[in-house]
Amino acid sequence: MSEPRKKKRRRYSLAQDIQLALQILILVIAVLFAMFPILWVISASLNPSQSMVTQSVIPPLPETRTVFAEEAGTLLQVAAAEGTRVERSAELILSVQNADGEAELRSPKNGYVRNIRYQVGDAFEEGAALYDIGSSYMINFHILFDTPRKPFLRWLLNSVVVSSTTAILVVLVSAFSAYSFSRFRFAGRRNLLVLILLVQVFPNLLAMVAIFLMLQQIGNHIPFFGLNTTGGLILVYVGGGMGINIWLMKGFFDSVPREIDESALVDGANHWQTYWRLIFPLVRPVLVVVGILSFVGSYNEFVLARILLRDTESWTLMVGLWSYVSVSFAQDWGVFAAGAIIGSLPALLIYLGLQDQIVGGLTQGAVKG
Repeated sequence: MSEPRKKKRRRYSLAQDIQLALQILILVIAVLFAMFPILWVISASLNPSQSMVTQSVIPPLPETRTVFAEEAGTLLQVAAAEGTRVERSAELILSVQNADGEAELRSPKNGYVRNIRYQVGDAFEEGAALYDIGSSYMINFHILFDTPRKPFLRWLLNSVVVSSTTAILVVLVSAFSAYSFSRFRFAGRRNLLVLILLVQVFPNLLAMVAIFLMLQQIGNHIPFFGLNTTGGLILVYVGGGMGINIWLMKGFFDSVPREIDESALVDGANHWQTYWRLIFPLVRPVLVVVGILSFVGSYNEFVLARILLRDTESWTLMVGLWSYVSVSFAQDWGVFAAGAIIGSLPALLIYLGLQDQIVGGLTQGAVKG
């Protein structure tokens, strides 16, 4: 091989190596950029200080704080036994007798009671060490699952039930509607499609007052669909999720050859049998996509759920997590992060389990409107 050809091949190989190195570098930067928020939330969930001021990618080490007596007195009662988990300012630790009378000593921070140094009836001096409050990396998860006034598991169950029911109803109603718009020709068909699209243009916030009043009136006759009920919230979610999904499904139904319908009708099948036995299995990818989008959309929705649901027991997960950071000077960011991690698992599992169907549903049927 001649010398010029060798030099040319070396230059070409060098250019390919540089291009490949740049692609790898850009890919690594993109992955790090996408993973940074996830790592930050995981770190916050393991941060025992409950504060975002000291937050970093690597969480701080658990610490132990010793509580000292502000004045001399006598121990009357030990309200929290050794090893008990306590919440900041909410849990009574010790009852003491001092110069001003009986006083209650409450927890200065979230943690576990350790090393109670006095017994009932013992006297102590001012500045004496009374007990310790310790923490651990898993304290945020402990608080999350073991706080009766904030039933996290109930909120998670409410969200899963509401989102699953919404997804199933949206898929069924949208599939029936899209099939009708795709296969049948009736008066006002095009105008109705345009109307459905126009309704979706306006944000849900504009209809907030109207939705609230409608559910209030419906609840007077059908309590299950009234305010502060999961049935009413599902009703609102289903109504809001039909418009764009009907358009998405209609494009998919249009991509299914009409010869299938004609052959089935010739063989004696009616429209219901044609739809359920022939068309429905063929459009399964788009049904999965609509179901997942409806599930995730209603699972992550906050504003409507916060307005329509009042009782703590009926809250969804998003509303429940909001309660951890909504109180001034008492935000539990670590518990909030721990709840966010646990709450993301249902949607993550659905995406991982149905990712092939998602790709097929988003790409097929997109060539025809």
